[in-house]
Amino acid sequence: MTSEEARTRLEAVGLHEDAVDVLHAHFADAERRGKAGHGFSRVPWLETLEFDRAARPARVAAEEGFERWSGGGALGYLVLEEIVRATLANPPERARVVVGERCFPTGALGYWVRRLAEGGLVAALTATSPPRLSHPSGGPPLTGTNPLAIAIPSSDGVPIVADVSMGAVTHGEVLAGHAQPEELVPFGGEHAHKAFALAVGLELLVSALAGREHGALLLVAMPAHDPVPRLRELAEGRRLPGDG
Repeated sequence: MTSEEARTRLEAVGLHEDAVDVLHAHFADAERRGKAGHGFSRVPWLETLEFDRAARPARVAAEEGFERWSGGGALGYLVLEEIVRATLANPPERARVVVGERCFPTGALGYWVRRLAEGGLVAALTATSPPRLSHPSGGPPLTGTNPLAIAIPSSDGVPIVADVSMGAVTHGEVLAGHAQPEELVPFGGEHAHKAFALAVGLELLVSALAGREHGALLLVAMPAHDPVPRLRELAEGRRLPGDG
């Protein structure tokens, strides 16, 4: 699917212009980074979802160290866009926890934390999704793939961005036809219990704060140190997480 076709189909869904811009920018960034499962292949999937086209996210609680946002029926992409914009416009003095309720789907989490790191903030973000990972011993799906993304700003202007799903493949890769549904299991092979434990921990962490519906949890903080340049020096030119 071309960029132009993706935009045309997003407009046909009935979304407002700003929402189309947000979604198209997210998908285009994924395509540029070789993450086709989070790119334009998501458009046909979005066309099958039921959601309120006119809904707008709302901040329902705001303190210096804590915020709560409600999706209100809007796509999770749009919820996180509003959270990122608001955080960059008013960063925490030290640190802030942000809970996103009714926040799904959320896309490539690295996209959101990268923008925060480019704005000078340390950021860690996780989000839940429909149950897709089973226990390593089998049985029904118990948790989402529950990715975790961490971004650290750097004085050299290039942040480190680690974005890892707990699945051996992502749901996006299945949607894009790059993986089969039966491959969607906790990563790690004989050590898959470790990925499953992380998925369970993140599932319950988000659920405890955001409720039963799918949600997101963001931690942002002002950095006190600048560790990235030293790591790049030690890496001797090797590619690090999030590098283009």
